[in-house]
Amino acid sequence: MRTTPVPRWTEIVAHLIPLVVLPSGLWRLALAFGLPIGALAYGAAPQIGPGTQIYIVGLSLLSESVALLSFGLVRPWGEVFPRWLPLLGGRPVRRWFATTVASTGAVALAGLWTFAFVNYFDGDNGISFTSPLWHTVFVACYLPVTLWVPLLAALIVAYHRRRGQKLTSSARASVTA
Repeated sequence: MRTTPVPRWTEIVAHLIPLVVLPSGLWRLALAFGLPIGALAYGAAPQIGPGTQIYIVGLSLLSESVALLSFGLVRPWGEVFPRWLPLLGGRPVRRWFATTVASTGAVALAGLWTFAFVNYFDGDNGISFTSPLWHTVFVACYLPVTLWVPLLAALIVAYHRRRGQKLTSSARASVTA
């Protein structure tokens, strides 16, 4: 049972998170499958073997899957565990548990992207491009992912506040309707 109605802006933010992650995943998939994206590794076209392809595809799918988990902060399954989960199914999700897991993820993402961008922009990253256009495409694909952490943080705060509120009778009627 939902505690209080979800604000519209949180629904929008939950939908934005997978969308800001998508361009970087698409860029990686293009690289993995040898599409001409102008990337050079140490001055030559990168040689992507089957193992690396599997890793890149897996990383892209994992990133998008983790981004989709943000819906748990605005959907009923973020308040009550789905019935099909062994031992937990049907039980309420504790507010502290959901916010701790989501906050840990946000901190991990902040560290990951800070590390990645600092190492990228220090000039010794091993990636170069055949033209400034391809470099711009790369940056345009990876820059949106930097919004993932602040968007997730906003959802975490909203979830924490909303789950701490008591349901009024008028809100209860609109939620159950």
